[in-house]
Amino acid sequence: MSSVFTKIINGELPGHFVWEDDICVSFLSINPISNGHALVVPKSEVDHWLDLPAHVNSHLIKVGQIIGQAQMAVFRPLRIGMIIAGLEVPHTHLHIIPMDGMQDLDFSRAAETVRQSSLAAFAEDLKNAVQANGNITGI
Repeated sequence: MSSVFTKIINGELPGHFVWEDDICVSFLSINPISNGHALVVPKSEVDHWLDLPAHVNSHLIKVGQIIGQAQMAVFRPLRIGMIIAGLEVPHTHLHIIPMDGMQDLDFSRAAETVRQSSLAAFAEDLKNAVQANGNITGI
């Protein structure tokens, strides 16, 4: 059975995409801890990041850095945090989170609902920032 992330990648479920290439995608979290909270997800459905080939892991980090630079430009937080937790969905994913303090890495503070129009606007702003930094989003 496909993970929820595979369904988003395949267009079976909606997603607000910021990045896509041959190896991975990035889209906004539907339960963000902060505005612009994005996920970087490999297209291959591998549960644990330790089981991914090293080149895929390094690519995920590279894309996470690109997304984080865009988040800094758009949201102007103090820092960008990154978490690889992977307990809630059995498909490797990096959380790239704009943060002003450690509380912004607390998943118990994640929004239960968020307006789709807000996610769409944030995704568009981030795509524009990614491209302004000289990167091609693939979308």
